[in-house]
Amino acid sequence: MGRGKFKAKPTGQRHFSTPEEMLAGTSSRPRTFKRQEAEYKEQEESEEESGQESGEESDDETEQKRKGTQGVIEVNNPNLVKPKNLKARDVDTGKTTELSRREREELEKQRAHERYMRLQEQGKTEQARKDLDRLALIRQQREEAARKREEEKAAKEQKKVEARK
Repeated sequence: MGRGKFKAKPTGQRHFSTPEEMLAGTSSRPRTFKRQEAEYKEQEESEEESGQESGEESDDETEQKRKGTQGVIEVNNPNLVKPKNLKARDVDTGKTTELSRREREELEKQRAHERYMRLQEQGKTEQARKDLDRLALIRQQREEAARKREEEKAAKEQKKVEARK
């Protein structure tokens, strides 16, 4: 066992009042709590009655009753407002969401690349023209080299035939 100033475990047992005790009024709650609870219920009932009569005005009143400077300054803090949970049937599938800057730039980049590749295939870009010119030059050089080999082969054959005679 450790020595020290403080006890390691709580010494008293916690007591929770049952619903029957609460209804009978024999629970060990402070007496002022009952009065506060009764006053709160009366306020709720009166607000509900006035809310039914006034309609939309009750929403405006709750927005105006803010503590401190909250009523003076309008702040759109996304962390203060809790997001509403949407059910699947309430979601509008036809509504398009706005893309973020990065997503928008990525889409533009992909479209530009596809457009460039299409022009490249058609031979309308400078690079495509240079490539086609280079290919034509290479084909011409290969044809000349093949013709030269044929001529050399024919000349070699001619020499063989002359050597036999």
